[in-house]
Amino acid sequence: MSSKPRRQYPREFKLGLCRQLARGDTRIVHVCREHGICRSVIERWREVYAAEGENAFQSSANGHEQHPAERSLHAAEARIAALESALGRATLEVDLLRRAVERGGCGPRSGAP
Repeated sequence: MSSKPRRQYPREFKLGLCRQLARGDTRIVHVCREHGICRSVIERWREVYAAEGENAFQSSANGHEQHPAERSLHAAEARIAALESALGRATLEVDLLRRAVERGGCGPRSGAP
């Protein structure tokens, strides 16, 4: 069983085809025949383009395109880190206020009933 190496297409090529399909300049069948690309590949590109627009097919640091799920995972990890940081600050603030109350730093105001 021989396996062909995976073909890689430049970002601008993918964007150009997706723009043509979105404008209705060409049909997916013609693109498949003209470039010898499987229909499922072009449909996947169209889905990514529909979801991300001109930001589709961005490369990661290692030069390989990231899968949308991978980008979503990285965004979720960044959000978790930000929330953990906010939780840490809030915990410190609560501890500080708790110690102030225990020491009597927040007694009743004068003139209070």
